[in-house]
Amino acid sequence: MPLTPTLVIGGGMITHDQLLPALFHRQRQGRLGEITICAQHQRTVAALASAPAILKAFPEQSFRAFPTTEGAQPHLYKELLKELPPFSTVLVALPDQLHFAAVMDALEANQHVLCVKPLVLTAKEAETIAETAHAKGLLVAVEYHKRFDDRAHKARGFYRDGRLGDFKLGTARLMEKWYYRDSNFQNWCTKENTDTFTYIGCHYVDLVHFITGLLPVAVSNYGIVDTYPNGREGYLWCDTRVRWNNGAVLNVQTSLCYPNEAAGPNTQGMTLYCSGPSGALLDHSDQYRGLAYSLTSKASSPGATFYTEPSPDYFQYNDLGGPGLVPVGYGVRSVDYILDTIDSLAGLDLTARQAALKAIDRKGILATPSNSRYNELVVEAGRLSILNGGREAVIDYDSHTVALA
Repeated sequence: MPLTPTLVIGGGMITHDQLLPALFHRQRQGRLGEITICAQHQRTVAALASAPAILKAFPEQSFRAFPTTEGAQPHLYKELLKELPPFSTVLVALPDQLHFAAVMDALEANQHVLCVKPLVLTAKEAETIAETAHAKGLLVAVEYHKRFDDRAHKARGFYRDGRLGDFKLGTARLMEKWYYRDSNFQNWCTKENTDTFTYIGCHYVDLVHFITGLLPVAVSNYGIVDTYPNGREGYLWCDTRVRWNNGAVLNVQTSLCYPNEAAGPNTQGMTLYCSGPSGALLDHSDQYRGLAYSLTSKASSPGATFYTEPSPDYFQYNDLGGPGLVPVGYGVRSVDYILDTIDSLAGLDLTARQAALKAIDRKGILATPSNSRYNELVVEAGRLSILNGGREAVIDYDSHTVALA
């Protein structure tokens, strides 16, 4: 059987940092066919093809790069979808507000989909995707990679065994570095499109559900507007309060404000306080994994520092004797798990695929449009709240709608 080809739509940061290395590693192991990457601009894929870290790790591999000429070509991926054999895999790695159209185009072309988080910005869009995917027997997986952090699985086991009591109060933070403001973020992460809670805070909402099984019922998202170097405005600082169906509250702070000279690529973590015979606690410091270095020179990447506290757990390259380097971490495990799941559907007829997809939904390890609809409801409620000065927006699970309280 020929190896399955893959199309990646989008060639930005997440493709460089996680998706392409995971795909190249799988290809090197003989588990994946040809890789095609399509961006809006030729310069994006050219930069990706010449990225030093990727060339060092995968010196003998390459991908088909589109477009081949300069000039914005936002719809070129649709032509490439026509070339892809049915039941291949499409990875959607675009700005938040472009996910829905690209996912639907992939489904119409009879392709399985891996989409970076959040899936879409409204519950109705998620419902449309879920219905289309089920009718065609296609998997749509939302790549919430924190689900594949061993810490999350340990916490999930403790909580569901009753050893962490009942979640009551929590805080979470994810602050990306200041240099994000100088990147392509200033062209799309703007206040009319999205905000930092929608973009990265969704990780911790999803993680609380993954660990506890609880559902969010209301969101108050207060955003502070700031100006990018290009003059565009964005909600670059967000303080968000999420209420849960057991009465618990999670406060999530997100921003593009972590100083460039601060150690580590960001600061992030979560603390949950729980009830029990004598109380219970979960405390995860997700950016600092017990490593600290003071180096003689800085790396060439943006935000690099002499003193650094790196995390080896999300992603890193290991030298295991070649050829090249081996990517490891929960970012790689996440992509691999999704692609393994897609491979498990190969050769099944429609009825069998639909039954297998329902089983995947029930297991709840992968986030899908059907089993993680709460994420889209939170995103929709958060956007409604932030556009109304932080007023609380309430989620109605019967109608799958949100409204201001």
